[in-house]
Amino acid sequence: MYNNFITNKFKKTMKNYKELIKGFTEEDYTEHRVNLHIHTTFSDGRGEFSTLVRQGAGYKAIAISDHNTIEGYLENEIPDNVIPAVEFDVWCGYVFMHLLAYGIDVNSDALKPFLAKSKRETELDIVRIFAKRDIKKLIAAIHEAGGIAVIAHPACCWAFSLDRFFKKLKNFGLDGAEVYYPYERHRGIIKFHTVAEVKKAAEKHGLLMTGGTDLHGENL
Repeated sequence: MYNNFITNKFKKTMKNYKELIKGFTEEDYTEHRVNLHIHTTFSDGRGEFSTLVRQGAGYKAIAISDHNTIEGYLENEIPDNVIPAVEFDVWCGYVFMHLLAYGIDVNSDALKPFLAKSKRETELDIVRIFAKRDIKKLIAAIHEAGGIAVIAHPACCWAFSLDRFFKKLKNFGLDGAEVYYPYERHRGIIKFHTVAEVKKAAEKHGLLMTGGTDLHGENL
């Protein structure tokens, strides 16, 4: 399962991926040149991992970020424009949130305690909301695995103050916030903050700004 191609592929450092993502512009996300939030059948998406990777060949970069699992990366060869990623369910105090990990070494032992133990933990909301991951330990593990930690679709987080929430997460080691996100379907209904507020708070706290469509379909 852990072939040499994969082992060599994931020797890039956190700094390399951080600088790569930092170089993406808002237009890269809005004009579909970069998509850093994609799900496959390895979690609750409908598209096959290998199919979506092929469809992403014309993109500057894509990141398949299945819920709580990296199995897709262990079973497939990964092109250079694919950033290894995973999206974790985690609580931060009274706030339930999703934490994206980018540029991780999928062979790292640090992440193993936080990965799903069953398929149900990758696809069923009612199961995933009972996640018991410790946010500080999770961010530390992401960093140990060479990755960067980014809060997903933060406008949906029911924090009373987004500014204070980002400050708290930054103190835990948060690296970035998903700013360029469409907030379609149920995400648009449960929004507690505006995209402008998210961007303002991210800029204030010096967070890397990322984006993606949260794709669950069969085509990019």
